[in-house]
Amino acid sequence: MEGSTDKKVRFHLDTFLRNSFKGILDRVGAYLNTTWLKPNTVTIIGLIGNFAGALMLALGYIRIGGIIVFLMGPIDALDGTMARLRGEPTGFGGFVDSVTDRYSELVILLGLLIHYLMHPDPVAILLVYLAAAGSVLVPYVRARAEGAGYSASIGILSRVGRYLLLAPALMFNLQIYALAIIAVFANITALQRIAFVRRQAYQRLAEKKDGSSLP
Repeated sequence: MEGSTDKKVRFHLDTFLRNSFKGILDRVGAYLNTTWLKPNTVTIIGLIGNFAGALMLALGYIRIGGIIVFLMGPIDALDGTMARLRGEPTGFGGFVDSVTDRYSELVILLGLLIHYLMHPDPVAILLVYLAAAGSVLVPYVRARAEGAGYSASIGILSRVGRYLLLAPALMFNLQIYALAIIAVFANITALQRIAFVRRQAYQRLAEKKDGSSLP
């Protein structure tokens, strides 16, 4: 029952995009594997690039920062593709990728926060805070759920969705609208995952009680 419910509600935007662009990613990843670059090296390059983009945002060069952030996006998929093609996907590599994803997302929002603190905009500052809170809670809830043996891979706004909203908006200096959407829907996504885990927990409890009542 739990597995069938999960399949009905689960939709991964990141998985959909990876499958859609798998051919391109495989070709680029195969080429990169012929160079000195390693998957974890590509991960770090993406992180450094996002730090550079965040610096531009903090200094007020929003469009330039947005372009850098936009260009760093595909790198997030390439490290995993390279590891898969090498036949070397490891738990540690996935761990590093996940941690650097969090750093990348938060440092971009930090760049915007610094910009809005230097050019005071209370509404924008609040939106950055709420967007950052939601961006942290979404993967945190999933990690805690999976650690407890539940599934939480659902929700309307995953990391890829947040990136696809924010990066183009930065390039057109429309980030305030993207921040508002992320601030609302990232936190809704976290609540969706909490509710989904709660449903699984009560379902398991009910199944356990039914099993214990059998003769």
